[in-house]
Amino acid sequence: MNIMEVRDLYRFYHTETEEKLALRGVSFSIGRGEIVAVMGPSGSGKSTLLSCVTGISEPDGGCVTVSGTQITRKPEAERAAIRGAKIGIMLQGGNLFDQLSVHDNILMKMWLARKVDRPRIERLADSVNLRDRLWAFPSTMSGGEKARAAIAVALACDPQILVADEPTAEVDELTEKQIIWLFGNFRQNGGSALIATHSDSLASYADRVIYLHDGRIVDEK
Repeated sequence: MNIMEVRDLYRFYHTETEEKLALRGVSFSIGRGEIVAVMGPSGSGKSTLLSCVTGISEPDGGCVTVSGTQITRKPEAERAAIRGAKIGIMLQGGNLFDQLSVHDNILMKMWLARKVDRPRIERLADSVNLRDRLWAFPSTMSGGEKARAAIAVALACDPQILVADEPTAEVDELTEKQIIWLFGNFRQNGGSALIATHSDSLASYADRVIYLHDGRIVDEK
């Protein structure tokens, strides 16, 4: 069974003068242990796609299932419960609360998903090489440290699939290699990932690359 099935997604945005199609019939699937990268120019629909497949936004057409459970066409509370149980999310700009330490950011994610596992917090910190920064606040951390902390938060509830939007956009080459290694480690443990990126290095590590343009899939390799 595929971890994620995306079928014929459409998303409209309305302005005062026009209607913009952000997604135009996007369909694909992701298997267990598979990393899929999404590439395309700015404005091609990558972030909108990730928002829809995680249930943060509702598409105007089409459907998304995660491990056989449909996440679209459900009340927000149900979508949030599915996200908490099955999906780890690392959206552009990070997923850290500035007023919380790394430890408490991870704990907050667990609390929201009702899956609190305090011993797992230190194990996650070890996995992203941040044990000595576990009580640090985001404002005191480097870009690379914040990126790794954001991955730890995304993995807090042991998700089946990790969805990340430009996870290496603001890090140096060394940190990018560390993040790629973390995605690889997640895959080796049976996890899947959907990653929107402009990075050729990160895309080359994926099992498959989907190319978006003007809200459509124009190529897949």
